Amino acid sequence: MIYQLPTTLCDMFLREVFKQGGIESLDSETLFTIQRFFENNLNVSETSRGLFVHRNTLVYRLEKIKKLTGLDLREFDDAIVFKVALMVKKYLSAMPAKY
Repeated sequence: MIYQLPTTLCDMFLREVFKQGGIESLDSETLFTIQRFFENNLNVSETSRGLFVHRNTLVYRLEKIKKLTGLDLREFDDAIVFKVALMVKKYLSAMPAKY
């Protein structure tokens, strides 16, 4: 479905989702943490074990993401919005440059 959307609508969606800070504000470690969190079905304990970090460290990272983006990934609705935004961002990154 995403690939059928006009790029202008995708840009508007990303601006709406990331009002506080763009997805570009997240470093590679944070994006890796998010990816693992999604792979573990939003389970904090399993993700912290998989990342070999203390549970409180993961909670701190998730709070940092919430502060930067306004989305709490521990909440299902926010996690879905964030996941779709990542897919939209990937789609826009794969598009040829506009001149």
